[in-house]
Amino acid sequence: MRISFVIPAYNEEKHLPQCLASVERELARVPCDAEVIVVNNASTDHTGEIARAHVWVRVVDEPRKGLVRARHAGFTNATGELIANIDSDTMLPEGWLETVLAEFGRDDELAALSGPHVYYDLPAFQQMLVRLFYTLGYLSHLISHHVFRTGAMLQGGNFIVRRKHLEQAGGFDTSIEFYGEDTDIARRISKVGKVRWTFRLPIYASGRRLAYEGIVTTGLRYAMHYVYTLVRGKPLAVAYTDIRDVS
Repeated sequence: MRISFVIPAYNEEKHLPQCLASVERELARVPCDAEVIVVNNASTDHTGEIARAHVWVRVVDEPRKGLVRARHAGFTNATGELIANIDSDTMLPEGWLETVLAEFGRDDELAALSGPHVYYDLPAFQQMLVRLFYTLGYLSHLISHHVFRTGAMLQGGNFIVRRKHLEQAGGFDTSIEFYGEDTDIARRISKVGKVRWTFRLPIYASGRRLAYEGIVTTGLRYAMHYVYTLVRGKPLAVAYTDIRDVS
């Protein structure tokens, strides 16, 4: 299976190098048919130049700012059967790629796979609260996906989809600005295939949003949009703070 990494990047000159370094390490450990796409999403810093300095990275320019627009631009330019959606402030831990390829390799009906963020720059107590949040989210995923079959849970910045299933589900909804984008994909793709959430697929991520907005506020905000999207079928259209503009 060919895997396409799609990495949206808006003004990420600080975090992008370590993200790409982690992808390069995993691809060196697990040789496979892969491509890496960085979507330069209306950046005004050196994000584009940093990405283009890596000869093994393909850069797609998306001038319309927006996370989902960037994911869509990467998807339409990708050639892989698997689309690995990670963020430019994340880092792959050792074993991430092996887990992905093994999970999809053993189940042709697996449409999407996801795991938690591990916020490497948050203190231990806050990381414990995040773990509790994910545990509750996982229980919700089991109920909504396997009992009521109304949706599922995916973690934005750490989810992989099979191309054919995403196409069957209608692709990315570019009318969504930010909140609820992962739940929207999970809800729709769960109708055409299996969605698996596993704590065996963590990814390191910056906790700058949680630090800026407050961990409880951020958790409640995401939970509200998760439930609203599952129940109403569409995220709330609300303004959001782009953390790259304030951090």
